[in-house]
Amino acid sequence: MVRPFRFAIISDLHVTLPHTQYAYPSQFHFVEASIPALEQVLDALAAEPLDFVLLPGDLTQHGERENHQWLTQRLSQLPFPVYVVPGNHDVITAHGDEKTVSLSEFTDRYCAFGYGQQDQPYYHQELVPGVHLVGLNSIAFDEQGQQLPTGYIDMAQLQWLTETLQTLRGEWVMAMVHHNVLEHMPGQTTHPMGQRYIIQNRQVLIDCLQAHSVRLVLTGHLHVQDVMESGDLWAVTTGSLVSYPHPYRRVSVTPHHRGDLQVQITTERVQTLPDWPDLQTVSRQRMGDRSGPFMSRFLSCAPLNLPPHQAAELAPMISDFWAAVASGDSAIDYPSLPEPVRRYLHRFGAMDSQGNYRTIDNQAELTLKAP
Repeated sequence: MVRPFRFAIISDLHVTLPHTQYAYPSQFHFVEASIPALEQVLDALAAEPLDFVLLPGDLTQHGERENHQWLTQRLSQLPFPVYVVPGNHDVITAHGDEKTVSLSEFTDRYCAFGYGQQDQPYYHQELVPGVHLVGLNSIAFDEQGQQLPTGYIDMAQLQWLTETLQTLRGEWVMAMVHHNVLEHMPGQTTHPMGQRYIIQNRQVLIDCLQAHSVRLVLTGHLHVQDVMESGDLWAVTTGSLVSYPHPYRRVSVTPHHRGDLQVQITTERVQTLPDWPDLQTVSRQRMGDRSGPFMSRFLSCAPLNLPPHQAAELAPMISDFWAAVASGDSAIDYPSLPEPVRRYLHRFGAMDSQGNYRTIDNQAELTLKAP
């Protein structure tokens, strides 16, 4: 029987030391708040009886060696184990350069945070007796070492995963990877703006996880709060600590008398920081103010395919759209929009696979069936 255990999830930290910060006028991120926000969260969690903390990628702003160094030093001070996986912002090129880390340097620097002495960017660790984590790498590179624009799990990793899960048959296993595994937006696998956030060959990964009774996969990257299911597999993606609504999750797991696990998920938000006493309002406003080009492109893409002039006209009317999506559990409706646009955007609210309103993105109780 697995004992009860507790952990936290903090995703997409984008740690940015002040002298490494550079501005993107259109970005939604609040990277200037990355370190104070993380310090606040870690201080709060350090006072709790947690068994471990999971960080599903995008640990740094842009793979800077200095930012990785700061983070590993900070994580080493915590009273519980921390496990990480790389995000697309953590290893920009396979071989790195004078300022950014290579993939092999990433695993070396985070050897105390999941990788041990392995020379591969994926790993297996036992979290508590009878409960295991497989940390996967969804960052892929072309022959020149340049990062590919979508997530991908290479064949060597899939073979390793299959062999590892076979040895763990009958044990509880959860997976952590940066890119999404299940769709967290309608048509994410084919949408021009959505597919870069999902694993390109996700179906072979899903088949492997389900064949070996993995019930829970944890991801980041999309910067939204969302919980989805496919069969017996639950996928929890956690929003970014540096963009609205600045969330992190606490997870409590208890065994059930039938051998199942009950998973209780709660979400907290960073509400205030010394330089931003109303971080939630300021951050949501920034997202809305900078949403125009993003929303114009979104409306111009398939399946809506609106003409650019019409997309530009409608974009200001839905400036709060992405904030609502990122927040999770939102009921999205814009009655003044043309009906096809209104129906499409409505699908981005808190809907289950049958189109029913279901608020489990932030606070949820999930039942994981016994393997």
